[in-house]
Amino acid sequence: MEKTVFIDIETIPSQSDDLLEKFRGEVKVPGNIKKPESIEKWLDENRDSAAKDAIAKTSFDPAFGHICTISWATDDEEPVTAHAVSVDQEKGILETLFDSINPFHRITFVGHNVGAFDLRFILCRSVVLGVRVPECIPRDPKPWDKTVFDTMQAWSGAKGSISMDKLAKALGLEGKDGFDGSMVAEAWANGEHDRIAEYCADDVVKTREIWRRFKSAGLT
Repeated sequence: MEKTVFIDIETIPSQSDDLLEKFRGEVKVPGNIKKPESIEKWLDENRDSAAKDAIAKTSFDPAFGHICTISWATDDEEPVTAHAVSVDQEKGILETLFDSINPFHRITFVGHNVGAFDLRFILCRSVVLGVRVPECIPRDPKPWDKTVFDTMQAWSGAKGSISMDKLAKALGLEGKDGFDGSMVAEAWANGEHDRIAEYCADDVVKTREIWRRFKSAGLT
């Protein structure tokens, strides 16, 4: 059974207080500050914000960050969305995805930066959480891998990039509605879970519309 699965994930930073404290202890003072009293003053004023900035960046690092939402749509079906309202539910949303796609023997995964980010994050978090990954998910997809169609690479090439919002607008499609991935962490912290789930599902729909443009041009 051959299927096309359009997929998108949303990630949030580590929620570990221990990691935040570790980052606080690793904050580096600028090299031009030499006097002990100046160093202490700089740390007092900047240590907390620098540590929080470091934590925020873990939303791009599967070693520490978490997947809070996965949305996927098979062929022309409506998107299915699995969302975690706490980090201990992350394992469950991975298992929900895998249970859904495991019966398919051959899948082409379609997404925006899907090979380098979405699928890689899914694989790494599965290792961290002890979730068995179905054989249908490619382990290390290359740009020429036919099991993956990356809309970003299809437009910009292997070393280029373009945001989904910009690409959608270039193709005459509706772009983002004022909410984007940079806002997910704050929205999750504020309990805006429905908003994140709807945003992720909408990205899947946009991805499919973009893919159809490439397909119409004979480029899939």
